[in-house]
Amino acid sequence: MMNKEQLAFFGGTKAIEHEDESLFHWPIVTDEDIQAVAGVLRAGTMSGTAITKQFEQAFSDWIGVEYALGCCNGTASLTAALFACGVGAGDEVICPSLTYWASCASALWFGATVQFADVQADTLCLDPDDLEHRITPATKAIIVVHYCGYPADMDRINAIAEKHHVKVIEDVSHAVGSKYKGRFCGTLGDVAGLSMMTGKAFAIGEAGMLLTNNRELYERAIAFGHYERTGAPSRYNPVDKQIYSPDLLPYIGIALGGVKHRMNQTCAAMGLVQLKHYPERVAEIDRAMNRFMDKLETIPGLVAHRPSPDSGSTKGGWYLPCCHYDKSQFGGVSAQDFCDWVRAEGMRCVNGVNEPLHLHPMFHSADLIHQGKPTCLAYGQRDVRQGPGACPVTEAVSDTVIQVPWFKHDDPDAIERYFQAVKKVADVCKG
Repeated sequence: MMNKEQLAFFGGTKAIEHEDESLFHWPIVTDEDIQAVAGVLRAGTMSGTAITKQFEQAFSDWIGVEYALGCCNGTASLTAALFACGVGAGDEVICPSLTYWASCASALWFGATVQFADVQADTLCLDPDDLEHRITPATKAIIVVHYCGYPADMDRINAIAEKHHVKVIEDVSHAVGSKYKGRFCGTLGDVAGLSMMTGKAFAIGEAGMLLTNNRELYERAIAFGHYERTGAPSRYNPVDKQIYSPDLLPYIGIALGGVKHRMNQTCAAMGLVQLKHYPERVAEIDRAMNRFMDKLETIPGLVAHRPSPDSGSTKGGWYLPCCHYDKSQFGGVSAQDFCDWVRAEGMRCVNGVNEPLHLHPMFHSADLIHQGKPTCLAYGQRDVRQGPGACPVTEAVSDTVIQVPWFKHDDPDAIERYFQAVKKVADVCKG
């Protein structure tokens, strides 16, 4: 039987003396990426669109949607999606509280407000049982986040949205390559936005993508932040007519959002290369992470955050891998203490994930445009502000979820060493 003194946190010997950074380094950049980016730099076409259009077409062909629109970042793609769906003053959008702020914060700039819903304890995605009762005549869109790469319950969510004639916006930033019942996330709602920044599973720098099968939504997204692709005559660029909607034609030549969402073509060039290798690299991540999770699940009290093998759903690139933690199986040791002890053994481990958005002052009291009142109420929006207890599953995640290493390579010996670091701490906790 082990005791606390054998743990590194209390002065014992570390289980992992030196971390092998190559197991975790991402993205994988080769000479092919470097040459593609250098070609753009040498040509001086960073602000062009020709390579970006090639990337958009390749991405849409791969994922299976009709339209893809490259954006400067994931936040821009989600902002454009809200505009495309017609979100405006007095409207409401519903979003899970457990997500990064970019999923929904820009709704405030459109004069809308955000009503937050809770997540399911097992998937950490929007809970359909906490969704329908939040829909009102003012609800314009439901934002669905495939959190930590786990596909949300899109069948039930889409059915609710269709019943109430509400648009569904997918945030696929964590889930590029994830599949829901055999279909890629990002192809399941009305429109999707996603991040391709350096830390994501599909990483090409600072970039994003909007996806849709709806021509009207696509054109509205172009009109919002891609002035050079509206078809307006230009002294500097050839005419690029992608806007046909008569409602938008009077405004071509100026971005309706007053923003520039164009993707830098160095990112597009890298994206073309990364996309060629992504399925193979994701497959290796999947093998490595499932190997590690299979081992962790031999420890009572740890449950891998992943779909069941027979569901037809997958985790894609496994962005932000985590486990569910039941402290009752570990002698009452809190998730924070457990992670502190594991981290001292030389393994990356953190309790919790994102903090609950429904409790953040941004959505309660921030007066962003100096109107003498919270912006969430400044345009006649209904007061949907929520306090503690409104989303109990989300509020508990710091005690019930732990982040684990994100292996990029399937090295059985290394994965065994990291498992033993966790098991060492678990054995002490269990006495």
